[in-house]
Amino acid sequence: MRHQPAVEKLARRILRDPEEARDAAQDSLAKVCARIGQFRGESQFATWLHRLVVNTCRDALARRKTWEPLPDGVQAAPAGEVDDREALRACLLELPEAQARVVVLKDALGYSFQEIAAASGMPVGTAKCYAHRARNTLRAKLEEDAA
Repeated sequence: MRHQPAVEKLARRILRDPEEARDAAQDSLAKVCARIGQFRGESQFATWLHRLVVNTCRDALARRKTWEPLPDGVQAAPAGEVDDREALRACLLELPEAQARVVVLKDALGYSFQEIAAASGMPVGTAKCYAHRARNTLRAKLEEDAA
């Protein structure tokens, strides 16, 4: 399939584990074959495919149940940083899904607003608005938790 390299690249970018990314890419391509009838043509095929890959990778991340041991010489993050990450994660879960998705794609994964808009089928302005709202909400919640 001509989209396979792009699918694998996106999966690697999200999952950061080459083996897991290869598995997710294969799962995504299998889902394309099974779900091609669901593609309505309201957006570009690449946009629909991107969303399918992102969702497949999200499922793979959710299935991660074990922590890998740290390599020799690498120390765990100080307890405060772990608590901060957990607080951020909890706050992200409280956001509306679309806002959380935009802020993670933009701030954690480095996507441009144009890429986010294309992948999610929303206007660029909406993606920017969601990112702004999500950041303000996260800031307020984290400051509230810190106080």
